[in-house]
Amino acid sequence: MVEATVTVVPSATVEQLLRPHRRGAGDPAFRPGDDGALWRTTRPESGPATCRLAQRGDRVHCEAWGAGAAEAVDGLAALLGAHDRVDGFAPQHPVLADAHRRCPGLRIGRTDRVLEALVPAILEQRVHSVAAFASWRRLLSRFGEPAPGPAPAGMRVPPSAEIWRAVPSWEFHRANVDPRRARAIVGCAQRAARLEATTRLRPDEAQRRLCSLSGVGQWTAAEVAQRAFGDADALSVGDLHLAPMIGWTLLGRPLDDAGMLEYLEPLQPHRYRAVRLLEVSGAARLPRFGPRTPVTDHRGR
Repeated sequence: MVEATVTVVPSATVEQLLRPHRRGAGDPAFRPGDDGALWRTTRPESGPATCRLAQRGDRVHCEAWGAGAAEAVDGLAALLGAHDRVDGFAPQHPVLADAHRRCPGLRIGRTDRVLEALVPAILEQRVHSVAAFASWRRLLSRFGEPAPGPAPAGMRVPPSAEIWRAVPSWEFHRANVDPRRARAIVGCAQRAARLEATTRLRPDEAQRRLCSLSGVGQWTAAEVAQRAFGDADALSVGDLHLAPMIGWTLLGRPLDDAGMLEYLEPLQPHRYRAVRLLEVSGAARLPRFGPRTPVTDHRGR
């Protein structure tokens, strides 16, 4: 076991900081413990790791197990947003300013694990989150290895690139993943080394490189940039709910993507930070009109 303790910004909570990395309530790679601690698995270059994070005040203590434990602990500060800077972020809209006042400790962390962020983002392309999370659970339960250490039952470490490359097409089908997304995952896994190298690039250049891959568009690249690169400006353009949420919350009317980009332009390079503040503070508003998006089952096709 490897241990470390880091200090976070006062008022920041581990749950808030790590919420974007949880893929649904049943995520096999992310579990809340009965004692309030959070359990998370990851696969840095040195191997699989399980991390238990427990917070007391502004101190977060991490215990890690597995071949990748030391590397996971070394990345703890970055994961909790230690390298994020809020310089120049001074929102003028009263709703956003109030959200910033109530959540001053919110930071955008980075994992530096591109494929770990990319695979679930591809699974979430153009489908209901319920279906995407179910696909993620099935694939991790089937191909992820058991979490090292005293992790909660059922936890799994995300598969390596080699494993993702070898997943048969019928296993994707059983997990309700259509051929287009399955091909994108396998293709990205085949380029894993090139993908992981993007963590050393500027965020905008890294996103351009991601978008050069088949099956990876602007939305997917932004979802990866938010998590793997800690990009506080990465907007998920193309998201079904994001632009309307921004419009209803800040203007009292819906916006499309073009309108959202224009309206949030003055907040660069903090646009994703603004989105997270609205979500975490509870200020986000999105009225429901009509039925929810149906959950598509590709297994009968």
